[in-house]
Amino acid sequence: MNIAQNFLAAELAPDLEIRPDTEFRNHVLTISVTADDGRPVLDRKAYDRLAATLRAAADDDEVRVVVLRGLSGCFCLGGDLSEFLDATKHEALIAAVTGMFRALATFPKPLLACVDGDAVGVGCTILFHCDMVIASAGSTFRVPFVDLGLVPDAATSILAPERMGYAAAFRFFCLGDTLAASEAKSLGLVAEIAPDAAEDWTHSRARQLAKKPVEALRQTRGLLRGDGAHLCDRIDQEISLFHKALQDDTTQRRLARIAKRAA
Repeated sequence: MNIAQNFLAAELAPDLEIRPDTEFRNHVLTISVTADDGRPVLDRKAYDRLAATLRAAADDDEVRVVVLRGLSGCFCLGGDLSEFLDATKHEALIAAVTGMFRALATFPKPLLACVDGDAVGVGCTILFHCDMVIASAGSTFRVPFVDLGLVPDAATSILAPERMGYAAAFRFFCLGDTLAASEAKSLGLVAEIAPDAAEDWTHSRARQLAKKPVEALRQTRGLLRGDGAHLCDRIDQEISLFHKALQDDTTQRRLARIAKRAA
């Protein structure tokens, strides 16, 4: 599936179910990674909502584990192209994106992702902040930033080489290769391929974690992950380059062509 087809799929998928923004059960908070209207993309309002939800979950002692999920059959197809093409929205968009990435980078509790279907662009880069990514066997992963004339985000210029190794990260980001779930698992992006329904399997793992001694789990995770301050610095650096790229005439023409093909 090419870039335009990815965005076209977001518009032509009426059978994708609209899910509640959040669900809470047994100390596990599940957050839907979708636009407010149910599309499998992230726009400014969705970034703001996700950031606020993560900050509230970080401060809520009842929340022990967070699960990010998309739609059944499609995790997230990336950012909303219409906002990329509207210069009047760039400043608010950049602020919202930065807020969400920082909330992810500094989140203090176990963070899982349930991927069932395509994870594209920011729908893929947010996964690098998760402690466990659990995917269905048919899921795919792609980061077409370079093809769009943009740069990686969410501190993945640090996280991807750390997790996948430099050679694999270069191929993934610079060639724009699509990874099948099995390859994503072999490279360390995916922790487990669900043997049955991905969401059921992810929540079973989340419940296991929620039953662990809270402080021991928090401290162990903190030791494994280390200080996230350098990630916030890289997020700011990446987003500055991203913003400059959005203001480039050539990039805007490229994005407009893609949007036109997807219309």
